[in-house]
Amino acid sequence: MIYLDNSATTQPAQEVLKSFQTVSMNYYANPSSIHVGGSEVEKLLFKARTQIAQLLKVNEDEVIFTSGGTESNNLAIKGIAHAHQNRGNHIITTQIEHPAVLQVCKDLEREGFEVTYLPVDESGNINLDDLKKAINENTILVTIMHVNNEIGTIQPIEKIAKLLANYPKITFHTDHVQGFGKVSLPYDMEGLDLITISGHKIHGLKGTGCLIKKRHVQLKPLFHGGSQEGSVRPGTENVAGNVSLAKAMRLAVEKQSQYNRLIALHQKLFDQLEPIDKITINSPKNGAAHIFNFSVLGFKPEVLIHALGEKEIYVSTKSACSSKQDEPSHVIVACGKEQEAGAAIRVSLSINQSEEDIDIFIKEIKNVIQQYKSIMG
Repeated sequence: MIYLDNSATTQPAQEVLKSFQTVSMNYYANPSSIHVGGSEVEKLLFKARTQIAQLLKVNEDEVIFTSGGTESNNLAIKGIAHAHQNRGNHIITTQIEHPAVLQVCKDLEREGFEVTYLPVDESGNINLDDLKKAINENTILVTIMHVNNEIGTIQPIEKIAKLLANYPKITFHTDHVQGFGKVSLPYDMEGLDLITISGHKIHGLKGTGCLIKKRHVQLKPLFHGGSQEGSVRPGTENVAGNVSLAKAMRLAVEKQSQYNRLIALHQKLFDQLEPIDKITINSPKNGAAHIFNFSVLGFKPEVLIHALGEKEIYVSTKSACSSKQDEPSHVIVACGKEQEAGAAIRVSLSINQSEEDIDIFIKEIKNVIQQYKSIMG
């Protein structure tokens, strides 16, 4: 099997699985219980939080454990909107965010909030002047993805944070799900207030993640029922999952230097596929190395994915959260490529990807295209 859908989810690392199993079997008490067993589990939870804080150079109480990227995004966006609607109702985002951001913003619009969706150029980049012009006296939140999950565009998060540091009333959130362990950020920088991280994108487990919430940020919880996670995210903690997340994040940081080898594989995909008739590359050359998006015009992506699947090569069309919806990619449409949007294929790599995997994929995609060309005459 050649697995090329790592932006949807990654294979859990053995060390992560071992951490989860050990804690699940031996430290299963409720960390809120006041007996010795509960205290031991509470210490494990504190240790996991501390490890993550040290990795990111933030404070321990700024790490809020969640169930993953979708919850973290919802908590960040709705939490700010509902906590600060008395001082403003305007939110700024982009046209190419993950559904876990766009659908939240649409829902808030139905509540009466105003949302500006910044346009992007053909490479998926926003214009900082557009952002600055969109800010008004009612703006309370800017939420912009770091690395686009479909085409790999890298937004200038540091420049945005520097700009927004001049607007103390505005909170800045970034969906860092596709960036962590691949494209670093200075997590402690001024102006960067909320950061979403997901475990299963970095060889951790599904259902694990965290939201980095700087101390000065006030959020309204999505739900109520306890004092866990500083009362921001109540509910009995998933201690085994949180410990495994800390392990996955540490491994991702330790192995990030290996990410550079994907640059050559990314370039090989460009060099081999770009010259082929009917293929259009949708990913920018200077984007994240682990995401490569292209369209084969005149071919339904489902047909190509099924044909590759028969060879045990697994790729996808777009975000896994919206891949079963029979709609063109909103990301590629926003880049001004409407024709390409309905035929997009996403190849996403892990740091463990071999060059042989890429060679086989290139060979088989060429064969599939040639076979269908022959059938179609």
